[in-house]
Amino acid sequence: MEEYNYTLIVFASYFVGSVIFSIIINFIFLRFAQNLGIRAKLETANRWSLYQKPSFGGISFYIIFLLSFTSFAIFFSSVDAFPNRIMFGLIAATALAFLMGLADDAFDTKPFLKLGIQILSGAILIYTGTYIQLFEHEWLNYVLTVFWVVGIMNSINMLDNMDAVTAVVSIIILMTTIIIMTLSGNFINIYYFTLLGVLASLIGFLFFNWHPSKLFMGDTGSQFLGVFLAFVGIRFFWNASWAEISNPIAGNFVLIMAVFALPLIDTSVVVINRILRGQSPMVGGKDHTTHSLTHAGFNDRQVALIFGVISSLFSLLVIYGIAFDNSYQEFLEVGIVGLFIIVFSIFFILNRSYLKSYLKNA
Repeated sequence: MEEYNYTLIVFASYFVGSVIFSIIINFIFLRFAQNLGIRAKLETANRWSLYQKPSFGGISFYIIFLLSFTSFAIFFSSVDAFPNRIMFGLIAATALAFLMGLADDAFDTKPFLKLGIQILSGAILIYTGTYIQLFEHEWLNYVLTVFWVVGIMNSINMLDNMDAVTAVVSIIILMTTIIIMTLSGNFINIYYFTLLGVLASLIGFLFFNWHPSKLFMGDTGSQFLGVFLAFVGIRFFWNASWAEISNPIAGNFVLIMAVFALPLIDTSVVVINRILRGQSPMVGGKDHTTHSLTHAGFNDRQVALIFGVISSLFSLLVIYGIAFDNSYQEFLEVGIVGLFIIVFSIFFILNRSYLKSYLKNA
């Protein structure tokens, strides 16, 4: 009981302390924003905001992510903070993504260079033992893993086009994972501690990113988050060990569809519409689901709340199905797929309507 109380106090203190630390870091960055970190003027052509703003948010994510390892080693000296090479792989992949994002924020790197770094990040995860394990043939697992890592890195980057949206969606993904780990009793480990740290950094950042925002996360933040969330997806949902799934391939696909619903839906809608227009999917623009919602009459804050509500609904279905009751598993899977199709269809129709008006007036 004493050990449990100690763990609870440490986790709560670390989480609150990390939120406060994140707020302090971002506040300090804002004080230096006159000379550092302002987005290039060309960036305003692709972002929803009409104003240039500092893009330091991602730096606070990465600092607190690294502090999680040190803090865990201090508070839980009897538990190995690096139980295997998986955590080394995560550190290496996120470091690579962070540096690439930092370079992109400063110099606007070439798309194919970014793609190469993203593929390399996926390869690092695979080499160190983090890969999707669905098929008998390992090469299929490796290909799907690289596709997943690259896809999520780009999805998070593309979703970061309006105040608070990416932060809110990422917070709910992390909270879903943390809640399930807590309910399953699997939380005295470095994974849980790191999830708490990154969640806290996002909440602290949200104080400055809520509309009207004072700070963007930039590619520094979206690329780091992309790799980190891809890792979370692989370890806790693609390779779900806590769920009794009768059909692992179909069941894990449904889990991923639910937990990562909005990044997947937004990216799919944007890519499909750009291909239909004969435009490269890799070219930025104001043609996202968030923009179509503003065309439908919602303001920026309401859009962030809509994304939060939809993400939370998917999250609740997953938590209920995994942590509380598996007897209605097939029913829940059908419900999740049905909800995914409904949300995708609504966003796709709204987006097509918005694009007709946007292109007509452009």
